[in-house]
Amino acid sequence: MVEVIQHHLGALFAGLGTSLQIAGIAVLGAFVVGSIIAICRISPIGPLRAAGLVYVEIFRNIPVMSLIILVVYALPQLNIRFGFMRSVLVALILVGGSFVCEALRSGVNAVGSGQIEAGRAIGLGFGELLRLVVLPQAFRTVVQPLVTVVIGIFLSSSLAGVVGVMDLAQAANQINTLDALGLSVYIVAAVLYVAVALAIAWVGGRIERAVRILR
Repeated sequence: MVEVIQHHLGALFAGLGTSLQIAGIAVLGAFVVGSIIAICRISPIGPLRAAGLVYVEIFRNIPVMSLIILVVYALPQLNIRFGFMRSVLVALILVGGSFVCEALRSGVNAVGSGQIEAGRAIGLGFGELLRLVVLPQAFRTVVQPLVTVVIGIFLSSSLAGVVGVMDLAQAANQINTLDALGLSVYIVAAVLYVAVALAIAWVGGRIERAVRILR
């Protein structure tokens, strides 16, 4: 059985590569979307705050798998079509963005009001205040929550196989279908998921220590 698993390691690592690709793109997209929604959430404009709140409450409370299925099968009814890979990315970005938003908002709330008042006193507008004073400090205070979001996005990428994307989980399923290896192939896949998650956590810890020194 060990020899059979070794024979399929190439397929498993190819699936892992796809999972990492999905997670990497989704993380970047989630950070962009989450930052925009976080700005809306703290905006002095009421409708923007309301829109940000509605976004967060919807996408923070919808299962990723359900959203993937909706994007794949419901949006075509509105003449909006994505490929399977892009559908997974859209779902992960939308959900991940809601969690990034809330992490950043908690970081913004941790910035001292005195610094914000000082920025206003020297004539900084809302955009400059965010860019120069608030967001840099907010990012530094929420490294660990953001790392948790990154790990969550990576693990959620395992749902890509629901629509036939050949990620790590789907590769394990296909190998098991071909050679009936049972639990062993899933254990190998689980070890790979855990290894990547631990690596992300380690990198996040290093980043947190680095920015803490700079503060």
